[in-house]
Amino acid sequence: MPARGRGKREPGQGRGVGQGQGQGRGVGQGRGRGVRMRGGAQRRTRVRLNTLYKVPFERNSERIKELRHQYVQRVMELEANQVPHEIIYVDEDGFNLAKRRRRGRNIIGQRATVTVPGQRGANITMCAAISNNGALLHKCQIGPYNTDRLLLFLEDLHERLVPEVERGQVGDHLPIYVITWDNVAFHHSRAVTAWFDAHPRMMSHFLAPYSPFLNPIEEFFSAWRWKVFDHRPHDQMSLLDAMDAACQDITAEHCQGWIRHAKRFFPRCLAREDIRCDVDENMWPNAEDRAE
Repeated sequence: MPARGRGKREPGQGRGVGQGQGQGRGVGQGRGRGVRMRGGAQRRTRVRLNTLYKVPFERNSERIKELRHQYVQRVMELEANQVPHEIIYVDEDGFNLAKRRRRGRNIIGQRATVTVPGQRGANITMCAAISNNGALLHKCQIGPYNTDRLLLFLEDLHERLVPEVERGQVGDHLPIYVITWDNVAFHHSRAVTAWFDAHPRMMSHFLAPYSPFLNPIEEFFSAWRWKVFDHRPHDQMSLLDAMDAACQDITAEHCQGWIRHAKRFFPRCLAREDIRCDVDENMWPNAEDRAE
């Protein structure tokens, strides 16, 4: 009897698409070598398809790089000064009831959903101040911040930082508090400038434009926003409570880490390097590390 098993294949009876070692194997056929070849080509050329990150033209202009250089030099001078200087980062950010997480998880085939209010409600803006000691002060207001509201915030911050018995006093043993913030218009208003002139223990220091990576309070607001989401506010009063509770969840250790991260960009600012500030640059500031 003829033995069962492999018989001689006639021409044309070879393995089908994706089988065996037949000739003319296309991309993705055979033993998966096509996929490996594409991956190998990407590794050899160090090229991959990725999401485009938009970088404003002005971010790496010579003028902006020079302003970053001057900003970092000034920070280093203040920290080395004989008179103690404490740098405090201040900024404003908004929230409303319509803001929710944009992604969620559910069983495959079922849509991920979240319950939201029918009305978005008014925008609520929070002004906050952080330092190495943690979140120093935060105040929420319905609507945007302006000069008058900012002056009230600065007064509260001054009362919290400077004891009543020290107000009006200046000396080498008394710290000066450096308010570091961005270049929004009302930060430059005459009333705000006059306020700093009347409070010698407080100093204003502006960041370079197009340089949010030098401001650690940006990381504070990012973390704060996620924590507000976790509280699931459903109306304006609970939103205010959620915004307040989210600030309480942020510790001094968090703030210290964000400040250290911002300072990792100092050498590149002093060298007047281009800074795109994409995800890879944040994780690996050294260009050689990003190439590996």
